[in-house]
This record gives sequence, structure tokens and C-alpha cells, in this order.
Amino acid sequence: MNKPKTLFLALLTSLISLIIPLANAASLPAVIKGNDGAEMVLIPAGNFVMGSNKVDKSKRAEEFGSIKPWYMDEHPQHIVSLPSFYMDKYEVTNQQFREFVKQTSYRPPSHWLENGYLVSMKREKLNAIPTKRLQYIVAEIFRIDIDTRKMNKQQLLSTIDEYFAMLDNVPVYNVNWAAARDYCDWAGQTLPTEEQWEKATRGPSGQEFPWGDTFQDGMSNTGEEEWVAGAAPVGSYATDHSPYGIYDVAGNVSEWVMDWYDAYPNSDYTSKLFGKRFKVIRGAGWGGNGHYALQMYQRGAYRLFVTPDAEKEDLGFRCVQTSPQGVRKNIAHN
Repeated sequence: MNKPKTLFLALLTSLISLIIPLANAASLPAVIKGNDGAEMVLIPAGNFVMGSNKVDKSKRAEEFGSIKPWYMDEHPQHIVSLPSFYMDKYEVTNQQFREFVKQTSYRPPSHWLENGYLVSMKREKLNAIPTKRLQYIVAEIFRIDIDTRKMNKQQLLSTIDEYFAMLDNVPVYNVNWAAARDYCDWAGQTLPTEEQWEKATRGPSGQEFPWGDTFQDGMSNTGEEEWVAGAAPVGSYATDHSPYGIYDVAGNVSEWVMDWYDAYPNSDYTSKLFGKRFKVIRGAGWGGNGHYALQMYQRGAYRLFVTPDAEKEDLGFRCVQTSPQGVRKNIAHN
């Protein structure tokens, strides 16, 4: 598809979405609270542009050592129609996943032991620890950059509480696909499909990046800035949000979706990687591999994939609410 035709398709789809009234728009609020307390944003019913027809004419994928050609698994650009759904405004956080672990005795992420966050589940036990031992914990276990030698017990406990509060709002990571699915199931929700994720990220017209069609530096957390956890507390980048108000979709952590990595319908691309071997992950994370590569990963149409058992420090998730019963329940509880 040539560029004028692609632009016309995007404009037409956007216009249709504005003109055609939504049958249930009057009955569905713009924001609800999920069963896990997360703020969820309405993604209205209607058409959107999915995928792309781009081609890597300069063969940059080979230069960067990519295991797949760029763009080809996004083919063809096509129109998809979806019913309305709600999506988490932010990625699922440590605090939310901690509550899931508490209630279900689920295995916590491995790094919670390394960075001391696991202790937050039994915070009250710190009150009985002697000052000298707390000084060691703050400096050597939590690795907080502060001189603890002259701090009293209350100061140490306050420092620990501030540390936990910061980590509370960082997206959970080092969770595999099954853990992400199980959390969403516990919350009465599901992982998003690729279609849901891409519509929520790109808007009805299928724009290239969450903020528009032009790449801009510094719009999201892709590793240029240093954060204690690598990932930033959710919502730290006011510029990284989609047309619908979904945050951190072009940086922070990449996100699991429901789908196996496979070709789109009517695709002109085949791959031995397709099938039920890899799960798709969407969105850029903070552990990027260079400026041009970051542009590629920040595109809303870009598809990554890993084995379902993968646990990575820049891979998390968010949930969607599609069940009419669940939506009604959450509206009633607002």
C-alpha cells in the first residue's frame, strides 16, 4: 500500500470513529476501578488501524543482529473492529502483585529477595530488629545510598518505609506469562489481546507512536535516565501516554499479551518462529539497545516475542476488563 493510500485509510478510520455514535457510550464511564484497585480506562468500541506495510529497505535489522526482519510480521496493515473494553491505565505494580502473592501464596518475583522488597510483606517484624542490624540492612541489603552510621532506629525505619513506598509504584517484572495471566485471572480480568493492546496504544488512526507519528527523544523510560529499579514508578513520564490515556506504553517495561506469536490474517510473511512456541510481548522497555533500535521498539505496531517461561527485568504486564458482568460490578463499586 502506498503512502497516500495509507494516510487516507488512517484518516477515514479516524473520521468514522468520531462520527458513528457508540451504542453503549452513555452507559459506560470513562474510568472505573478494577477488582485489584487499579484505575482502568475505557477503550471505546469501533474500528482501528492495526499493523503496517512498512519495509526495511536499508536492511537495518541485519545490522542490529535482529533475529527477524523488521516490519514484516506487522503485515498487512488492516482494519480491526473491537467492542469496548477497559484497560489498566498503568502497568501492574509491585504493590498490586504483592497483594496477589499475600492472598494466594503465589511465588513472588525473584528480585524481591535481592532488593529486599520481600520484607515489605512482613514490615512489622522490622520494629523488633536492633539499630545496628537495621543499619546493616539499609546499607547492604536494600543498598540505599545513605550514611546509616549515625542514624537512630526511627530514622532507619522511616528510610526503609520510603524505600518500600518507592518500589510499591514500580511495575512488577521478572514474572513469566503464566504469572501475568494468573494475576489477571485473580483480579477477574484477562491479559489483553494484541488487538486490544494495539488499539489502546495507537488510537483509532493507528499512529506510529503513542504521542503521534513523529519520533521524539525523552518521551518515555528507555534507559537514558537512571532509576533505582531500572523501571520508573508508573506514570513518571507524562508524555508517554496513548490517545486514550494509557501510560508507559513506549517505555518502562514491555508487556505480556495473550497471543502466541503468529502471522496476521492475509499476511505475506511466513516464519519458522510462528506457532505455539513464543508469546508476544508489546511495548518498549527501559533496557534498549541504541537510538535507532529504540525508535523501532517504541512503535505501537512493533511485535516482540519470547518463550512463555521468560522472566526479564524489563518485562511486566497490565490487564483488561471485557466481561460485561465484571464491568457492571466495577461500575457499581465506583
